[in-house]
Amino acid sequence: MDIKILGTGCPKCKTLEKLTRDVVEQNGIDANISKVEDIMEIMNYGVMSTPALVVNGKVEIKGRVPSAEEIKQVLTK
Repeated sequence: MDIKILGTGCPKCKTLEKLTRDVVEQNGIDANISKVEDIMEIMNYGVMSTPALVVNGKVEIKGRVPSAEEIKQVLTK
């Protein structure tokens, strides 16, 4: 699974990255997590408000910090 956290480094972006890493670790999900901070690359995903969670190339959540439970549901569906 390829997970990308889109965000320029704001506190909400860092929170989403930490929550995502925690969920992956706690649930034994095999995933590669990367952080995308380049605004042009973020815009290529059609995301205008960060943070955003991209799973296997698909934007799943954007513009807010979801709960750990919501992240888990997105990653295990």
